[in-house]
Amino acid sequence: MTPHQAKVSVVVIGYDDAAHVADAVRSALAQGPAVREVVAVDDRSTDGSAALLDALADGEPRLRVIHRPANSGGCGSPRNDGIDAATAPYVMFLDSDDVLPPGAVEALLRSAEAHHVQVAAGLCVRRELPSGREVPWERALYARPALISHPSRRPRLAHDTLCVNKLYRTDFLREHGIRFPEGRHPYEDFVFTARVLAAAPRIVLIPDTVYVWHVRRAADRLSISLDRAGIDNWRARTEANRAAHEILLGAGEKRLARAVRAKFLDHELRMYTRELELRTPDYRSAWWDLTRAYLSTFDAADLGVDPAAPGRLVARVILARPAPRDLPRLKELAARPARLLPPYARDGDGTPVWSADLPEVSLEHLLDRPARLLPAAVDAELRPRARGTRLRLRLHELYGRMAEAGPTAVDVEFVHREEGRVGLSGTAPLVADRHGGSWSAETPVELSALGAGVWDLRLSVRFRDGTSRHTSAHALGGPGLLRRRAVPDAHHGVLLVQPYRTHAGALGLRTASGWRGMSEVVSRRLRRLLH
Repeated sequence: MTPHQAKVSVVVIGYDDAAHVADAVRSALAQGPAVREVVAVDDRSTDGSAALLDALADGEPRLRVIHRPANSGGCGSPRNDGIDAATAPYVMFLDSDDVLPPGAVEALLRSAEAHHVQVAAGLCVRRELPSGREVPWERALYARPALISHPSRRPRLAHDTLCVNKLYRTDFLREHGIRFPEGRHPYEDFVFTARVLAAAPRIVLIPDTVYVWHVRRAADRLSISLDRAGIDNWRARTEANRAAHEILLGAGEKRLARAVRAKFLDHELRMYTRELELRTPDYRSAWWDLTRAYLSTFDAADLGVDPAAPGRLVARVILARPAPRDLPRLKELAARPARLLPPYARDGDGTPVWSADLPEVSLEHLLDRPARLLPAAVDAELRPRARGTRLRLRLHELYGRMAEAGPTAVDVEFVHREEGRVGLSGTAPLVADRHGGSWSAETPVELSALGAGVWDLRLSVRFRDGTSRHTSAHALGGPGLLRRRAVPDAHHGVLLVQPYRTHAGALGLRTASGWRGMSEVVSRRLRRLLH
C-alpha cells in the first residue's frame, strides 16, 4: 500500500485523559500509510489534554485536533464530530485510553476492499492493567474469516456491541444517517451498533486482533462498563438494550432484535445478578423493580428459547418474585459456569421446580439437558495446615441426572487470576456417599508450588461415558474457614494463605510468599484500616 492509497480516518476521542491520549494517537499514526488522517476530538478537557494534542499536531500533518466548545458528558457527541470531519472513504473509532495494535487498520481495510463491504470487523482483546492479561471479546464470532451478506444471517453480531473494533464506509454512515446518541448517553455504542445492523450492511469478519481495550480497575475514574455500583448504570444499560431492540424491530430485523434480548439475558443480567448481594438494600430493591419492569416487556419466545439456560432461569425467578429473594442461589446460578445449589424441590407431580414456595418456575428442562451442560454444584473446602493442606470437594445430585451420568473423578486446577497459568493440577476420584445424594473427593494441595498471587479453582467433573463438565466450586464456610493463615514453607520460610469467596460465590485463593510478602499484606491491611 502506497501513501496515495490512504483511505482511513481514525477518530480518537478523549476527555481529561492526558496520561493516555498521546499513546492512543501515536498508535493510530503508527498504522502507516493506510491512515489518511487522525481526527482527535477533545471534549473540553481541563487537564491539559487539549494542549498536548495541539503540540502533537504541530509536528504531524496527518493529525487534526477538534476542540469542542463544551463538554458533552458522553462519548457519542465527540464521535459524531469525528464522523462529520472525516475526509477518508473509511472511518474507525479509538478511545483515548486504548490503542490500535500494529497492522490493525491495514488488515481491516484490505478485507473491506477485497470484499466490497460496508463494515469490516476484527477481534478486540481486553487487556487487564497492570498485569497485561488479555481476554478476547466475542472470540467465537471472530474465530475464522467470514463474509456475511446480511446481518440477520449471523445473529451473534448483535452480541458484539463495540464500535471500536470495526471499520465503516464513511458514505454508508452518512447515507443512512447513522450516528451515536448525543450528550450523556451511557452505552451509546449499543444504540449505534443497532443502527448499523438495521441498515443491513455487508460485513466481513477477520480473526486478526484489531483493537486493545485497556481495563484499569484501579483507575481514579472507572470506565462506564466497570462503574456498576450505582443504580443509574443499570438503568442506562437496560434503556440502551431497549433502544437497540426497538431499532432492530422497527427495521424488520426480528432475529437480530431477539439476539439483543438473548445477549441481555446471558450477559448483562447474569453479570449484575452476581454482584447484587454486594449492593445496599435500597439498590437491590430499585434494581429488582427496574429489572422486572424491563423483563415484563419480553415475550414467551424471548424466555422460551433454551429455557434451562442460566440467564433465562434467573429472569423467570425475578419475574415471579415481587421483591428481592433467593439472592445467594441466584448469584451462584448466574456464575460462569452456572451452579444450581440445593434444595432441589419438586411439585406435587414430581416435576423439578425452583423451590417449594415458587413451584411455577419449572426446572423440568434440566431432565433433558446433557450432563456436560448441567449447572453442577460442587462445594469446596480448603484447610491450609502446617502438616499439609487438603482440598475437600462434594458434588451434589441434581434430580437424578448426576447418578445417570455416573461421575467418576474430578480434575483440579489452580489458575493464576491475572496470568492465566496453571500453578497446580491433579485428579481425584469421586466416591458416592451411601445415601446416593452426593459424591466426595479429597486431594492434597502443595501450596508451596503456587507462590504469590490470586488463584481461581477450576474443576472438571468426569463422567463414565468420557464426557466432562467444567465448573467452579461453591466456597463453603464462614470466617473460621475463609481466614488468612501463615503456614511454614520449605521454599519461602513462610506462606500466607487465604481461601476466599469470589463475588460469584466461588472458592478462590490468595497467597503471599516469604516474610516480604507477609509484610506487604500486613501493610496493605493497615492502610485499609487507617483509610
